[in-house]
Amino acid sequence: MTNRRDFLKKAGAATTAAVGATTLAAPAVLGQSKITWRLQTYAGPALAEHVIKPAIDAFNKAANGEMEIKLFTADQLVPTGELFRAMQKGTIDAVQSDEDSMAAPVDVGIFGGYFPFATRYSLDVPVLFEQYGLKEIWEDAYSEVENVTWLSAGSWDPCHLNTKKPIRSLEDLKGLRVYTFPTAGKFLTQFGVIPVSIPYEDAEVAVQTGELDGMAWSGITEDYTVGWADVTNYFLTNNITGAWIGSFFANSERWNEVPPHLQQLFRLCMDSSHYYRQHWYWGGEAKLRTLTKENGRKLELTTIPAEEWATVEKAASKYWDTIATKSERSAKVVKILREYSDVMNKAGAPYRYS
Repeated sequence: MTNRRDFLKKAGAATTAAVGATTLAAPAVLGQSKITWRLQTYAGPALAEHVIKPAIDAFNKAANGEMEIKLFTADQLVPTGELFRAMQKGTIDAVQSDEDSMAAPVDVGIFGGYFPFATRYSLDVPVLFEQYGLKEIWEDAYSEVENVTWLSAGSWDPCHLNTKKPIRSLEDLKGLRVYTFPTAGKFLTQFGVIPVSIPYEDAEVAVQTGELDGMAWSGITEDYTVGWADVTNYFLTNNITGAWIGSFFANSERWNEVPPHLQQLFRLCMDSSHYYRQHWYWGGEAKLRTLTKENGRKLELTTIPAEEWATVEKAASKYWDTIATKSERSAKVVKILREYSDVMNKAGAPYRYS
């Protein structure tokens, strides 16, 4: 009887353990496996630490094991110019970039990145998308593209020149070889600038070797963050655009596989990313301009006089007219930009200063 009782006790314990193990294992067996994405950003490692990594880290933590996004930086998986096609084919699952850099085959693509004088301040971007209709226009444009879903646009920093030589007049722009975005580069050629297209990570070395005279790629925050302030000497305070327009995109098939609650979580994290950049850039642009030699200044500030810079602004207006003829949708975007600019100018300070 004693042996029989011991046997029953051991058998019962084993059965309970087996049932418990089955219960614990059930989610892995019966539930969906973890969704894993590969997302590549246009930004290099140092910049990605600010413009996207905090949001992706937050998403991965909040997803609680249901989904993980693996973040890759500029050119790490594919060259930036091939990002769109790679995402469309499913080579990568998602992208953070502007359309201009990755040659997105949409007519609104030219407005991504730095469209000359389209914005004055970073807040202009979310207002244009959320209150003036650019969001709906972008959604409409990408509905015509196979297997790519546009998710959200936000603002980055303004576009300034940081160079080896000082720029104090339009004449000083002539012959400058700069690393910049496609549309910004084409616009600046009329003032003698020579745009050079090279991989992002090669730009710093290209300045050191003399292949480049500088960059027209960012504001002063990025110059200091990514190391460009260490290889250039001057920062031109005039900018050709007040904020870069960048977006998040996903392969449509992969996006549709994500359950609604995780889609919503990702949207919230994109908003978090947009918010982070707003204060990081806004504060950084001001603080770094006020540095002295004693507290770490690396770039000397230069300025082209306002009356001379007005020539560039007038050229941008003509450029807008040219782009408006490209398509009905492009004309609609240009019309919105003009209406928005008119409202801001009429509102006066602090929206616009003469």
